Amino acid sequence: MDQSSKLPSKFSLRASDGYPLHGFVWRHAAAEVGAARPLAIINPATSVRCRYYAPFAAYLHGHGFDVISYDYRGIGESRPASLRGFKASWVDWGRLDFEAVLNHAAADFPGQPIHVVAHSIGGFIIGLAPSCQRIARIFTMGSQFAYWRDYEPRQRFGMLLKWHVLMPLVTELLGYFPAKRLGWMEDTPKGVVRNWSVSHRRFEQRWRQPAEGQRAMQHFAAVTAPILAVSASDDQFGTVAAIERLLGYYSGSPHRHVRIAPAMIGESELGHFSFFHSRFERRLWPLPLHWLRHGEVPAEFGPALLAPAERRVMGLAQ
Repeated sequence: MDQSSKLPSKFSLRASDGYPLHGFVWRHAAAEVGAARPLAIINPATSVRCRYYAPFAAYLHGHGFDVISYDYRGIGESRPASLRGFKASWVDWGRLDFEAVLNHAAADFPGQPIHVVAHSIGGFIIGLAPSCQRIARIFTMGSQFAYWRDYEPRQRFGMLLKWHVLMPLVTELLGYFPAKRLGWMEDTPKGVVRNWSVSHRRFEQRWRQPAEGQRAMQHFAAVTAPILAVSASDDQFGTVAAIERLLGYYSGSPHRHVRIAPAMIGESELGHFSFFHSRFERRLWPLPLHWLRHGEVPAEFGPALLAPAERRVMGLAQ
């Protein structure tokens, strides 16, 4: 691997409403760039900084990809001076922020196929971007939109108290959620907390006006990029039901679901966040690399690929 791939450059752009977004780019030298070189955009999980994905971005770049990693408005590199009263939502992250990055990618990397690596909510906001039809291939890890009935049953009560009671109550008091002080994640804008805590079976039901909800969701069917959805069997958020619920929105996209048990890779736990830890470079990262390159699941992960009938049964069971 080319070790220089671990040295990204900073980049900035503005969303269509003028909000400044910031992140990092891993880009090959101009002499090496060609139309066939793929570009990968990394969509983070809710309130997780893009810096968290830097080792994975460097890994992709070292294997021939150009990579864009960015923070949504209100988070990390794209955080304002104060989050009190700051307006941001999951819809803004998709319709404005990811849309801006997609348009930047198309303009600044002309002719290169655009792929997306998405973690958690990052897989949902893809379908909120008007230009999502630009995407050639998608890899998601634990992607869902926090519908509480999809949580792992044995931990559901505690998760409800933490994410749907405590988090919104503290947010109402302070005007944002001070997650960093609690050691949970990055501080989170009030609108995003509301998206998370106000839970419905269908995301579009969160709007008081049905027409508004339908308009927000209209681009999902435009996604035709093949999707590989990966989940961990011990992920309390990413149950089969949660993953399948989100995949159902991408009606125009062929998708596969790989369900990884920690024991399969010699681990005792994997959960919702560990996939992007650098210790899994040899054991897990070849899976998204192979998918983004070839659109296929590597043979060693074949046993973890859920059959359509199995997905239906397991999805209904949870």
